Amino acid sequence: MRSLLFVPSDSGRKLDKAMASGADAIIVDLEDSIAAEGKAEARKSAAAFLQEAVKAASRPRLLVRVNGFATGLTDADLDAVVPARPDAIMLPKAEGGAGVIHADAKLTAREAISGLPDGHIKIVAIATETASALFLAGTYGGASARLEGLTWGAEDLSAELGAETNRDPQGRFLDPYRLARALCLSGAAAARVQAIDTIAADFRNLELLRRETEEARRDGFTGKMAIHPAQVPVINEVLTPTTTAIAKARAVGAAFDRNPGKGAVAIDGVMYDRPHLERARQLLARAAAAGIA
Repeated sequence: MRSLLFVPSDSGRKLDKAMASGADAIIVDLEDSIAAEGKAEARKSAAAFLQEAVKAASRPRLLVRVNGFATGLTDADLDAVVPARPDAIMLPKAEGGAGVIHADAKLTAREAISGLPDGHIKIVAIATETASALFLAGTYGGASARLEGLTWGAEDLSAELGAETNRDPQGRFLDPYRLARALCLSGAAAARVQAIDTIAADFRNLELLRRETEEARRDGFTGKMAIHPAQVPVINEVLTPTTTAIAKARAVGAAFDRNPGKGAVAIDGVMYDRPHLERARQLLARAAAAGIA
């Protein structure tokens, strides 16, 4: 998943627009974008949308961001949306691997009740929204076979820290949030799941979005969340491997195939070792997932 587009679950118009946005995944939101008094109705809207959307022959992945465990609303959210067969839930304010294990158990019970195969619904965890979660970012490995990605967020974290802002005047994240970003990236690598970068809240600033997405790609993130359909084309463009990068990755792989016993090979006077081979394989896998390799 390169682009994951947030959509409030109570807006049928926005949900329909999201389906045609080109996003790799839609995150149907039951959490922050829905007021407390609107939660019950939003669950109904989300379930109705999912029941129809999952039938589409060609569609994005369908995720639901449920409310976190501390709210007491998670069970009602899952009761409403699991029978509609989403591809995954997004778990906010996750508290390490223990939180994913807890979510796994809740999903297992509801899948059985709904007649879904065990493990059908995956989990993407938001790993950095609380201060305590930062110290648990390395505990996701082995928590659940459902876990397919980690992402991070700065807004809830900045509120918990009591910060005045989370960005400098140039729009770059300040140190506490750069730490959260790095912990998410490392935690995802340790758990061997996808690392997904956070949103660019200033959705009209596509220059900032491009810069952030290029930095995310550079550092190892393979996806980025969006809050407006206009952000999706930029994210997809930046996170789709270029033909030049694909050709180079293939050349690295071919060189090692010709020299299977070597730890390093030379291509056009440049040495490449085994970590280069692993990066080449990862890039080719992302290209294949995007349908271009």
